Amino acid sequence: MSVKPHAGHGALENWAPENQQFWESRGKHIARRNLIISVSALLLAFCVWMLFSTVAVNLNRVGFNFTVDQLFLLTALPSLSGALFRVPYSFVVPVVGGRLWTVISTAVLIIPCVWLGFAVQNPSTPYGVFIVISLFCGLAGANFASSMGNISLFYPKSKQGSALGINGGLGNLGVSVMQLVAPLIIVVPFVVGGATLEDGSQIWLANAAWIWVPLLALASIAAWGGMNDIAGMRASLRDQLPVLKQGHLWTLGLLYLATFGSFIGFSAGFAMLAKTQYPQVDIIHLAFFGPFLGALARSAGGFLSDKFGGVRVTAINFLLMTFFSALLFLTLPGSVAGSFLAFYVVFMGLFLTAGLGSGSTFQMIAVIFRQITLDRMTAKGHSAEEAQHAAVTDTAAALGFISALGAVGGFFIPKAFGTSLTLTGSPVGAMKIFLVFYIVCLLLTWLLYGRRKTHNN
Repeated sequence: MSVKPHAGHGALENWAPENQQFWESRGKHIARRNLIISVSALLLAFCVWMLFSTVAVNLNRVGFNFTVDQLFLLTALPSLSGALFRVPYSFVVPVVGGRLWTVISTAVLIIPCVWLGFAVQNPSTPYGVFIVISLFCGLAGANFASSMGNISLFYPKSKQGSALGINGGLGNLGVSVMQLVAPLIIVVPFVVGGATLEDGSQIWLANAAWIWVPLLALASIAAWGGMNDIAGMRASLRDQLPVLKQGHLWTLGLLYLATFGSFIGFSAGFAMLAKTQYPQVDIIHLAFFGPFLGALARSAGGFLSDKFGGVRVTAINFLLMTFFSALLFLTLPGSVAGSFLAFYVVFMGLFLTAGLGSGSTFQMIAVIFRQITLDRMTAKGHSAEEAQHAAVTDTAAALGFISALGAVGGFFIPKAFGTSLTLTGSPVGAMKIFLVFYIVCLLLTWLLYGRRKTHNN
């Protein structure tokens, strides 16, 4: 079977990843190339999405005078707009094509990066301007929905967990990359934008935003020249909307909110939270390790789910998340085991399990929705080819929309920490909510899917 691109459009004809001979001879090489470029673009998008998790910690150091709650809000808002924009982003790939959309959605992120670089240089910049920029950074988070939906089109069912785990996991790694690079790059002298701190040292906070601009431009060019569309996979918005009627969409979305929502929420709020609880510790150079663990664990979650079943891995993972959440209470200042080391280690466990669960729940989504659609189309008398096309389209739409639900956690978690600290002076109130939520998700996973053998494979 040959695979021919339409001239000038990079669209592949006769794409059949479920055909073993085709996959081994041609398919996996094309899919791998698209995956590599997709991962690169998504990693940079996550760098932009979580920019404020590092920038907010430094704003008051360079002359601004924002409250703790205001700073937590700046770290939370990109996740809110990212979640909202993931809804249209989840449906756009079958409409305009994954290649073109990757180019557009990556290139547009240059705007908030350039804008933020100028805004941080002037301490008189209104708080409202930072609100707008933080919401604009949320577009970067929306890229996840379109990217995951697009990559799911290239891989066979047996490889989707691993492929989505790699795309999502290495893409998530952008959070860690940004939190590692930003503290280092802001001390590098630049022509403009330097600010003198109380101790007499200088930082160039604009560097944290501007460093990504040339990289985003390169990723956009790479997507234009190296990615493909798949002919016959176009679908209108009307074709995709029926997936919203599936009850599983909402329950799986809740599970993904607990896993990926925790990962992105902790990534956004951990540095600020640690600073409020242990102000004597310079957290800025340590914050990157949690997102790093979570991103690597996401890839492992996809792999383990392909091997042992997504439901089994997810259920065990929620049990561990519940354990680490309960343990976190004992690590706060004034508690029995209260110390920064204990606090940091337990939080690393939360990052690890949140990342692992993100990969396992996403594998569950892909497997469950593909099977549901195939069963429905077969029952209605459609051909195997028609059923397969509908399964691919529905799965891509479901992956994108559920990713939008999951991203809400990125807003809720840092905002909950900020509100709890403002009202009570402690994050305990927010942590109690998270603990109960993980227990509920553990029960939902087992009761709804644990007894369904067809969904465990």
